Amino acid sequence: MSLLEKIKKVIVLMSISVALNGCGLFGDDEDDDEFAGLSTEAQFYERALDQLNGQNFRGAISTYQALESRFPFGRFAEQAQIEIVFAYYRNNDMEAARAAADRFIRLHPDSENVDYAYYMKGLSSFTSGGGIFNRFLPIDHTKRDPGRAQESFNDLSQLIALYPDSPYSGDARSRMIYLRNNLAQYEIHVANYYVERRAYIAALRRAQYVVENFQETPAVADGVAIMIECYLRLGLNDLADTSLGLLRENYPEHASIDEDGLFIIRSEITNPSLLYTVTFGLVGDNAVDPPLAPTQRPGTSGSQQIIDDQQDIEVEGENRSFLDIITLGILN
Repeated sequence: MSLLEKIKKVIVLMSISVALNGCGLFGDDEDDDEFAGLSTEAQFYERALDQLNGQNFRGAISTYQALESRFPFGRFAEQAQIEIVFAYYRNNDMEAARAAADRFIRLHPDSENVDYAYYMKGLSSFTSGGGIFNRFLPIDHTKRDPGRAQESFNDLSQLIALYPDSPYSGDARSRMIYLRNNLAQYEIHVANYYVERRAYIAALRRAQYVVENFQETPAVADGVAIMIECYLRLGLNDLADTSLGLLRENYPEHASIDEDGLFIIRSEITNPSLLYTVTFGLVGDNAVDPPLAPTQRPGTSGSQQIIDDQQDIEVEGENRSFLDIITLGILN
């Protein structure tokens, strides 16, 4: 091999080496630069803690991950796994916070910090989906999908059931009350949606569910009012009277009861026009005037009328003559 060919070969090998090194196949220089000077587990933990206290949450997450990967069985590994949950939470990465809390619970079920993991798991679901626009726009959370609220309620209730004396139980109980009120109000929104679309059986079931399962929430009064309206529109006046008596006794100031104690039946439905929709409610109308449906049925229902007619036929049959019977009614 000539000298020129050797030089070309060396140049090609050097080019390949530079290219591979640029792709990161021979090591991560960026990581080496980031953690330069850190050699012991304690140094990694102190760096992560300083970043956490300095609100450099992204940097703290990276350092905690590096600590665990380099010292998976070290004395700071467990503490890093619980502190990274808080770092994810403060970095507004709620899914990662839930996952990290779940992981800590699985790996360290007997840890003295496991109650904090349950709390942060519920808190992450409680905060999830907030978004930046919620800080500036008046968004009604009771009209949103209740999935996250239900998850948070379940996680916080698990914390209270397992660790009732935990220092986080007091805050968890307060949040559960708030979540329970929101879940009940969501059911009321759904029930009203069904009423406006004249699906009275579906609305009645939703309202009954609120009354039976969300006692001591503000939504119970609205649930009873919806039950009254559905009973009236279904012609079940006795049940409507019973529910109205319950509403008068327990919630005399409810908006659905007038000054004389009579129930105020709604007479219009929400039906936004195109102009109302495209102008975000600034122009146009949001309702129509026709009544939803009758609020009463005849005193005798259709099925009872059939029974009465059948009895009349039987009475007439008893008075038929012999000639009428043998001629099948042709001759009387």
